Amino acid sequence: MPAFVKNLRGVKSWKEVSPWLEWRGIEDIECITPDQAGVARGKMMPSSKFTSNTSLALPSAVFMMTISGGYPEDGNGFSYPEDDGDLKLVPDLSTLTAVPWEEDPTAQVICDLVHQDGRSVEFTPRNVLRRVVKAYETMGLKPVVAPEIEFYLVRKNPDPDYPLTPPVGRSGRAIGGGAGYSIAGVNEFDELIDDIYHFSENQGLEIDTLIHEEGAGQLEINLRHGDPVELADQVFLFKRTIREAALKHDTYATFMAKPIQGQPGSAMHIHQSIIDRKTGKNIFSGANGEETDAFFNFIGGMQQHVPNALVMLAPYVNSYRRLTQAASAPVNTKWGYDNRTTAFRVPRSDPAARRVENRIPSSDANPYLALAASLACGLIGLKNGLKPDDPIGTTANEDQIDLPRGLIEAVTLFEADEDLRALLGEPFVTTYAAIKRAEFETFMEVISPWEREYLLLNV
Repeated sequence: MPAFVKNLRGVKSWKEVSPWLEWRGIEDIECITPDQAGVARGKMMPSSKFTSNTSLALPSAVFMMTISGGYPEDGNGFSYPEDDGDLKLVPDLSTLTAVPWEEDPTAQVICDLVHQDGRSVEFTPRNVLRRVVKAYETMGLKPVVAPEIEFYLVRKNPDPDYPLTPPVGRSGRAIGGGAGYSIAGVNEFDELIDDIYHFSENQGLEIDTLIHEEGAGQLEINLRHGDPVELADQVFLFKRTIREAALKHDTYATFMAKPIQGQPGSAMHIHQSIIDRKTGKNIFSGANGEETDAFFNFIGGMQQHVPNALVMLAPYVNSYRRLTQAASAPVNTKWGYDNRTTAFRVPRSDPAARRVENRIPSSDANPYLALAASLACGLIGLKNGLKPDDPIGTTANEDQIDLPRGLIEAVTLFEADEDLRALLGEPFVTTYAAIKRAEFETFMEVISPWEREYLLLNV
């Protein structure tokens, strides 16, 4: 049996696909791709049709859709393209893997999007990240990332008018907070976590560590470092995996930034280092192990441009409920050495592993766009020789909030940053900003309990 047939993840060519599918008895294929929210969109088909070079397509409007299923109006530089037709799905065979939670033998493959003439579609998330990675390549550089994803397990809640509540663990009691790094806290969900590990192993996904975070029923999964597109693919698949494992145990897994009032928010921390493609060395460390100008320039770019890219790192109105002084999250752009209260933390490491951790992104962010935004800001710093502020060694997230306080303010800053616009591409910037404005307008149609509590009889 050829080695590629036994591989859990991916093949190298179409001639390897049929043996890979036949060896597993695969009946159906899910051809998926992330939309702007990171939701899996695509088509399912019999495996025989997949291997017969069937042309796959999705309407371009899928990538202009809001999280609630609506579409933005023309304006602020956005308009629907005249050639608003179908986009071709091109399977990335290296991502071909099993779908272990399906009863019938099923596989999934992540697809790229191209126009009918073969041109890359600039405003789709996977292509946006590829564009940023290519910008590094033109400078002879290779970015390396390692995401950390926090999420909550909550009781099933079919009525959105009711608050989310922590689940009941194996002890039979509702989970409480303050269980950071608690092994007993993890053990409350032993069977569910076992399924997460089994599902991940069957897909060839590697978990580095899993811990219980501070929140009630809040967990964190750390992934190994690697190529940005590959790691974004893994986060995309991990989110599906964790949700499916939770549903198997009659529980929801949520990646909302702030799902439960009074509990910590959920982040997607991103560790980043940059490698010189010729030497294979980390450009953040010099020959003697000292920090380089590139290290400081990267941080300078993050400090100056992350506030303008925040809408890609904190994409929903709920995201900004996390970025407050009461939520144990960053509130400004300060940086420091091994300081978890800063936005940009430099963990303790040897010179070869020197890296910058961006602690601002929330776990609701599309992983492709969060990585693209964070790396783009660092690259702008490298290109323009930007200098950071002095590092801070004291508590930083009790200071003044310097980040945008809401979605519309973040969109406005995003649209005005010409360096980001050039790196990310005009089609993406105008499309994404239009989607976020439309999502804000639908949020404004909802009357909250706070308004009924304090305004109903008082104003």
